Amino acid sequence: MCGRFTIITDPVKMMERFILDEMAFNLEPRYNVAPGHMIPAIIEDRGKRRIGQLKWGLVPSWAQDEKIGYKMINARAETLTEKPAFRNLFARKRCLIPADGFYEWKITDRGKQPMRITMRNGELFAFAGLFDTWTRPDGQKVHTCTIITTQPNEVVKDIHDRMPVILRGPEEEAIWLDRDNFDADLLQSLLVSYDADQMRAYPVSAMVGSPRNDSPECIKERTEPA
Repeated sequence: MCGRFTIITDPVKMMERFILDEMAFNLEPRYNVAPGHMIPAIIEDRGKRRIGQLKWGLVPSWAQDEKIGYKMINARAETLTEKPAFRNLFARKRCLIPADGFYEWKITDRGKQPMRITMRNGELFAFAGLFDTWTRPDGQKVHTCTIITTQPNEVVKDIHDRMPVILRGPEEEAIWLDRDNFDADLLQSLLVSYDADQMRAYPVSAMVGSPRNDSPECIKERTEPA
């Protein structure tokens, strides 16, 4: 599962990293992104990348109730082609969700300890995501997304039994975004755990348990358990 993450960067760095021509919204540092929030996401349209904001929690176009989104914040890589909500999106509606860390809660003798998991170099990366558009009864369109998860690597497995799929650099990101090339086997091969040697995990404050808390304190490393 991936239920919280961080995206702390400036627009110029984001645009350079993901080959974007413009930023269509005001990008603010986010220290505690939670389901239901509007989050940055990148799609490719007619060969050009665009970044916008999607609501985290997938509402399929055919859904009867928007509330289903809170149950669909993640999609399991192993069953994408089996689930009606994800099968068609896997073929045509793939996106990148930029991040620089994510949170999971580790069970300890003292209770649940939140951990922030990042790249060792602190750099930006991209989750593999899917998106869709749902229309409310009043005609308003709601654009939503989900983050794909896979088996954990050595860094994550002692914390949680799932981890988000992190694409391994610009080449894989380009393959994932290419809507004109649907090679199911190739795409599925991307949905694996990231190299553990390039990642680290560290304890943070229990304050991240509340999505109301969104400040630099959320990512500060603790020397004592929360």
